Amino acid sequence: MPRFDRRGFLAAAGVSWLTPLGTALARAAEASRAPAKSLVVLWLGGGPSQLETFDPKPGTNIAAGTKAIPTAAKGVQLAAGLERVADQMRHVSLVRSLWSKEGDHERGTYALKTGYRPDPTVTHPSLGAIICHDLPGAGVEIPRHVSILPNEWPARGGTLGPEFDAFKMFDPAEKVPDTTPQVPGDRFESRFEDLKIVDGAFAAGRGKRVAATGHTDAMARARRMMTSDQLKAFDVSTEPEAVKRAYGNTAFGRGCLAARRLLDVGVRCVEVTLAGWDSHANNHEITTRLKSELDPAFAALLNDLHERGTLKDTVVLCVGEFGRTPQMNPLGGRDHWPHNFTAAIAGGGLRGGLAIGESDPEGGKDPADKQPVANLHATVLRALGINHEKTLRGPLGRTFARSEGTPIAALS
Repeated sequence: MPRFDRRGFLAAAGVSWLTPLGTALARAAEASRAPAKSLVVLWLGGGPSQLETFDPKPGTNIAAGTKAIPTAAKGVQLAAGLERVADQMRHVSLVRSLWSKEGDHERGTYALKTGYRPDPTVTHPSLGAIICHDLPGAGVEIPRHVSILPNEWPARGGTLGPEFDAFKMFDPAEKVPDTTPQVPGDRFESRFEDLKIVDGAFAAGRGKRVAATGHTDAMARARRMMTSDQLKAFDVSTEPEAVKRAYGNTAFGRGCLAARRLLDVGVRCVEVTLAGWDSHANNHEITTRLKSELDPAFAALLNDLHERGTLKDTVVLCVGEFGRTPQMNPLGGRDHWPHNFTAAIAGGGLRGGLAIGESDPEGGKDPADKQPVANLHATVLRALGINHEKTLRGPLGRTFARSEGTPIAALS
């Protein structure tokens, strides 16, 4: 049986989605769709300019000369320099009306990674932490939440605990740090036996306090990871040369390839960072250079997942902490602009080929169909079969929803 999305099901049935019967059938089709299993976040650290990436305005003053290119999605353009992603746009939808109240890098990163504004009374968990908490992964011996090439604010577990923090890994061309014993195997095992004696003596009379630290569990997880064959998922050197070339000979390209390999062994969320988008000066030069890394890696990841039949099981989200001002400053740069920016989202059963919302071509007005960042979170969680309205409990007993947003209906 072929799998239909909502509109495809209705078209095959010859029923309009505007009718009550059509609405009922659409909901039934959505309910029957298996949820996604994992998330890849391509984090564009520093705040990428939407005008030089996913929301070009060719021929306008705010474009400042940036050209646009057609894509595989009818009527949807991307900025020049993203030609390979343009070929994959049937899988990708663009949310061009995102907005946030946070124009500072750290606060903006927090808002985009958690869906909440910073609050001194609670540390909200990131999307990846929630997914790993709500979707346990049986048989996964390595961390299920991974951050490759992290910046200073990688995804965290927040109130869910440090065990849900992202495991930080740098260029996959290098070995995973601190996973290879520095002594022969028998001596390594002997050290663990000695450690058991020390831990046992320390725990005597301190049972609950020791258990609360999570030390024993952390040591067990670390040892399991060190001896697991799943560590090989980080090693992209074993991939065919043609595959490595497709992703690009860059740390970010290798990170995206490692992300695909990690999904294969059951990792739930991988965040791959491409930093450096803070273009207060020389905006065009900076974005051109970074697009040369983003374009092949993003496109190859989408194509790879699609050809392997796993794109439907994986949500791919590409976004930074905010956008850039429509006006150029005297240094040829664009400054922080949280009032309207764009996210690219693909896979996970979400509709592709769409441009949702519309930014002002003059840059001064609010976008049409404004989407707060919390809506993006709610959309991702729903695609993964997670109830975004379900509450979590903070360390002081305070409860809050996994997301305070509303899923973006057009992506269903």
